[in-house]
Amino acid sequence: MRGAMERTEKMTVLIVGVGLIGGSFAVALRDRALAGEILGVDASAEHGAEALARGLVDRMVALEEGIARADLVVLATPADTLPRLAVQVLDRATDRQVVMDMGSLKAELCAAVAGHVRRSRFVAVHPMWGTEHSGPAAAEHGAFAGRIAVVCERGRSAPDAVRLVERIFAALGAPIVEMEPEAHDRHAAYVSHISHVTSFALALTVLEKEREERRIFDLAGGGFESTVRLAKSAASTWVPILLHNKTNLLDVLGEHIRQLERMRRMIECDDAEGLAEAMRRANEIRRILH
Repeated sequence: MRGAMERTEKMTVLIVGVGLIGGSFAVALRDRALAGEILGVDASAEHGAEALARGLVDRMVALEEGIARADLVVLATPADTLPRLAVQVLDRATDRQVVMDMGSLKAELCAAVAGHVRRSRFVAVHPMWGTEHSGPAAAEHGAFAGRIAVVCERGRSAPDAVRLVERIFAALGAPIVEMEPEAHDRHAAYVSHISHVTSFALALTVLEKEREERRIFDLAGGGFESTVRLAKSAASTWVPILLHNKTNLLDVLGEHIRQLERMRRMIECDDAEGLAEAMRRANEIRRILH
């Protein structure tokens, strides 16, 4: 084992979960020549075969073999599987290996590994990128360029492990931001998870009210299409995220529902001035999102 090496292009990387995120990370490693060999593990034999056929990985292996061979182990499975998986991998890891995750939730995960004897070999990471697609076929080139990668509990990870992870994301053009796990999950609920709930709900609303599918297709403009794009996201990905972050999500959902009720009342009362003021306040988001 060579551990967190200075020459990352020589290392062996194991990616556990070769779908959208794991597959795109594999593509990024290849594009930047950051790995000598990329191994894959996936619960779906079909996904494994597709990842191999698409050249995302060099070989599909059993988890135990992959851990034994890898310098870096990347966990990219659904959020509800990560706490147990991280412990399982750390149980088999050595003090020379680095284990990182790419999950959307951090509090439960970091709590699960907190007392592990090899906690310092683990780096909790969330690259803020994704699409509504899933599986190895959804893997994209340049996925993480210009996207922030959040690192949680940086101080609990060994310096060499953090250096390796930061060196990789720097090569991918992804700036690092440090955040505590609870703060990460709260902010993710506000800026990511609520968007998916809203998109799913809007899609269900239109499907319920507009029975003629052809009319939806004919009349749907760019605004509608962009708003419901996330409704095409996989339930297998998002059900675990929403349920495992439900405290934060219910808080932001409560505020979202209050805002919808306010606008509903304004429309009922023909309150043009109130609607205009609400929209002007909403327009302030342009100062943040250019």
